[in-house]
Amino acid sequence: MDGARNRQDPFVVCHMLSSLDGRIDGDFFALPECAAARREYASLRGFYHCEATLYGTTTALEFAGGEAGSLPRPAQLPPHTDYTAPAKERDYLVAADARGRIGWQSGTYARSGRPAAHIIELLTEQAAPGYLEYLRERGISYIFAGGRQIDFKQALCRLRESFGIERVMLAGGGLINGALLDAGVIDELSVVLAPVIDGGDGAALFDSCRSASLSLIESRELDGGGMWLRYKVN
Repeated sequence: MDGARNRQDPFVVCHMLSSLDGRIDGDFFALPECAAARREYASLRGFYHCEATLYGTTTALEFAGGEAGSLPRPAQLPPHTDYTAPAKERDYLVAADARGRIGWQSGTYARSGRPAAHIIELLTEQAAPGYLEYLRERGISYIFAGGRQIDFKQALCRLRESFGIERVMLAGGGLINGALLDAGVIDELSVVLAPVIDGGDGAALFDSCRSASLSLIESRELDGGGMWLRYKVN
């Protein structure tokens, strides 16, 4: 397993489960031929020993059950500075949420078969003051990184500085995966290929990003006919 490059931000691996036609969302997940690949994908998370998992807004909204409702009106406007909530967890769920929409109910996210995670929001200056108060009331940490769009390189550096996070697993949709690829912060791509073809128009591994070259690190046949491919991002 490769270590982080000599830089200030953490090592980032994009770890995804995909159909053979490059889809990461679709009906193929429910096929019995995909069951072994799903298990292998979950098992391989432990290979990377990541302290944090980074998700895009759409996935995080699903985890939280939707958007935040009515927001408090803070008597004093909180400044656009980072906030670190008290937390006993040492695993982290990091959510990209540029405008501040996600309706988390607490700062701890329980995960089946995995340690509970402390939630960290990545925000921009578009986030409303009431949303910052909403997060503080629930013990949720947040980091400001950018004016209108998240500066992922800056955000990752802050994750390392403020929380000691050295390794991040990116498990997003095609848009956030593409944004981090364009930002030059992905070290490794890990893809578990299920032996199925989706044939739909669901999300792809990477969307709306520049082309990139990769070097194969390892390929391995998995139980059930799937494959595990590891690439270094050049």
